[in-house]
Amino acid sequence: MKILVAEDDETMAGYIRKGLIEQGFSVDWVSDGREALTYCLYNTCDLAIVDRMMPGLDGLSLVKALRASNSSLPVIFLTAVSDVEDKVEGLMAGADDYIVKPFHFSELLARIHALSRRPKENSHKTELTCHDLKLDLLKRVAIRQGQVIDLQNKEFALLELLMEAEGRVVSRTMILERIWDFSFDPGTTVVETHISKLRQKIDKPFDTALIQTVRNMGYRIRAPH
Repeated sequence: MKILVAEDDETMAGYIRKGLIEQGFSVDWVSDGREALTYCLYNTCDLAIVDRMMPGLDGLSLVKALRASNSSLPVIFLTAVSDVEDKVEGLMAGADDYIVKPFHFSELLARIHALSRRPKENSHKTELTCHDLKLDLLKRVAIRQGQVIDLQNKEFALLELLMEAEGRVVSRTMILERIWDFSFDPGTTVVETHISKLRQKIDKPFDTALIQTVRNMGYRIRAPH
């Protein structure tokens, strides 16, 4: 298995590279984001470990560029940028995992093995569908029956969350954590308000409603049987 380490701290990169080589991996190292992007696009590689703060091109822009080019290369962010909002941003950009420095090498190794076991069909998607509704994750637009639906950022994120879990109930708590970064229920009606707005745009103009409320549990999006 060949791994790219994109890290501008030479000492940190040396530590990671040495540990991975001892575990039997083939490892290349670059210290610049643009060089990392070029490497990932034009070389054979099985996984990339990426710092968020790098010269040339930051890690977040690097991952977005990879996904925009339809690359499904597994990416692990390994970074000191530790806020929950930053983690969510990194994962939403297309990273497969997010580890905060300082870290235990054994954890990094476990995450690498977990990603290596992931079936190829579970690689990063650029489009989600449910019945006649399509969500383009690159262009960030929703289309139903050929009609483009204008969504605000939070509405898009909420619809993406529901469509990722198509057919399964997404709890109100999970929605608050993922979309609004609340680690507790603040008693707000923001979820209900945005679900209502989504229904006005996604369901109301069409014959078939896709967004469902599951009493005392949450919400789900499901194609009609």
